[in-house]
Amino acid sequence: MASDLARSAKEAFVDDDFELAVDLNTRALELDPANADLYADRAQANIKLNNFTEAVADANKAIELAPTMSKAYLRKGTACIKLEEYQTAKAALEAGFYLAPTDSRFTRLIKECDEHIAEEINRLPKQGAHAASPIAVVSSHDGSIGSPKESVPIHDASCHQSVKVSSKPKYRHDHYNTPTEVVLTIFAKDIPEKYVNIDFGEQIISVTIDIPGEDTYLFQHHLFAKIVPEKCRYEIFSSKIEIHLFKAEAITWTSLEFSKDKKVVQKVNVSGFADVKSERPSYPSSKTKVDWDKLESEVKKEEKEEKLDGDAALNKLFRDIYQGGDEDMKRAMMKSLVESNGSVLSANWKDVGSRKVEGTPPDGMEMKKWDY
Repeated sequence: MASDLARSAKEAFVDDDFELAVDLNTRALELDPANADLYADRAQANIKLNNFTEAVADANKAIELAPTMSKAYLRKGTACIKLEEYQTAKAALEAGFYLAPTDSRFTRLIKECDEHIAEEINRLPKQGAHAASPIAVVSSHDGSIGSPKESVPIHDASCHQSVKVSSKPKYRHDHYNTPTEVVLTIFAKDIPEKYVNIDFGEQIISVTIDIPGEDTYLFQHHLFAKIVPEKCRYEIFSSKIEIHLFKAEAITWTSLEFSKDKKVVQKVNVSGFADVKSERPSYPSSKTKVDWDKLESEVKKEEKEEKLDGDAALNKLFRDIYQGGDEDMKRAMMKSLVESNGSVLSANWKDVGSRKVEGTPPDGMEMKKWDY
């Protein structure tokens, strides 16, 4: 069973047998391919083996399956730091810190990223930052997209194919969302600026790296959504090319490339985290008026009376206790959960406030320290 393999993988990791841990997690994933914990555990074992690229791939898969799993963001951030991909690492770590603000590892690693990013900026030549170079894009009836001089065919966008000169991608790339931009990073080290050409269209990006004596690298995508070419920019660092795609509409891109089967996109609050007072909507009508207070109370009543089972019911119970408690109760619950690694929950601050809460394993099991 996958659970037995996962348990054996954890034991192998504790015994510093990281290769066996990777193998066991791989076998477990063959039986349970949608298990985010297995991907996160394999990512950690790969980090121990210095397989940082594989660790990033595993962490990304864990995040895809479980977007609220903080340790997956920690794995990705740690591996990206080792790969000297500091902007990507920082973005992952900040997302993880939002989910686990009491975990000091996030603050320490974010600080480390900031220091490396500052060093990169100091090494960046004056001409390293570039404004957008808009291009006119020609679209034909068969779906091809290209420049006025030459039409470059892009196949069915739902297949997520991009045009490249070489059959195998020469450089790895990654991207992340901000409220107003998508930041695309191409991890190409020590590329002279004169060999890099980047063009922006309304919904296309074209990156060409043409170094004499080497195969030309062409990265061309039909983007997920429209951008504002004149506001786009890019910077060339010693280890990467960082491209800022300014969004035409404040939405979260669920992928970099366009797809006919787009997922439901989410509007982004571009004002940041500032508190905004919401006003109740009011629609003029000659027939009826909506009683918004009554509607809100009915929704809250339905949420309160909702019938849940299993873990969902247990999580709701804990949430209701926490929300209805005073400050001492909340502090006690947080302290007991964190210090006991989730095995003890206490709401009595007088009991846990002056001592460390030790973990209490289930019957027949023992507590072991887990090396993150």
